[in-house]
Amino acid sequence: MERFDRLTTLMARFRVSARLAPLSEATLVATRPATHGPGKLYLGAHPVAPEDPESDILLAARVDWGGAANPLFLALPDLMVHDLAGDEGTVQLLSLIDTEIRSPRCGSETVIGRLTEVLLVRILRGQIEAGSVESGLLAGLSDARLSRSIVAIHDQPERLWTSDDLAREAGLSRSRFMELFQARVGETPAAYLRRWRLTLASQDLALGARVERVAHRYGFRSPEGFSKAFKRQFGRSPISMRKPQRPTLQDVS
Repeated sequence: MERFDRLTTLMARFRVSARLAPLSEATLVATRPATHGPGKLYLGAHPVAPEDPESDILLAARVDWGGAANPLFLALPDLMVHDLAGDEGTVQLLSLIDTEIRSPRCGSETVIGRLTEVLLVRILRGQIEAGSVESGLLAGLSDARLSRSIVAIHDQPERLWTSDDLAREAGLSRSRFMELFQARVGETPAAYLRRWRLTLASQDLALGARVERVAHRYGFRSPEGFSKAFKRQFGRSPISMRKPQRPTLQDVS
């Protein structure tokens, strides 16, 4: 069966991490009501506040999305709420985190960070599967048709995609695909593809890749055209992002 994963490429391209934080700084909070019933998870781009101030705080963490250009970070609503009722797997995960917090041992900070990253994936997965977000990338990933074109863009950014190609991935006519993509994601497929490519390009440049090689890798016709598009998006030239590095076999080949 063909593998179809809406999150792995996004998570892998950015160093997403989480650490414990004061509640006033936390962007990921897990609560349990004083009655000890099912709790809730709260996630946002900025510090979040639980709906019930009397609830017990099981976890308060701050998520680092690996940079403000991460499409998942940009797609976050002001507040995302995940009800833990019926989600036994996430409840068990929170129990493991709680144990590490209450009884710290060697490596507890690392364990808490890793488990919180898993928790983050479970929240995003649940929101996508439930279709809880109405617009933006998460809304697009929630759509059974659009998600296939979006994942194709994420997995193959170097491919010379046309609107017709992406419409076929979604199983839609070109006109219907363009209309639906704009309505759900909030931008055209071409604009999203360009933004994704430039975001990946900025990462490659920061690792020392050459401008010419990066431009070619992500489907730009010339380094000059790439440089103009890059400056429009980031307000700086590609060369200013590049860090020198030792030549690799790929660079000299």
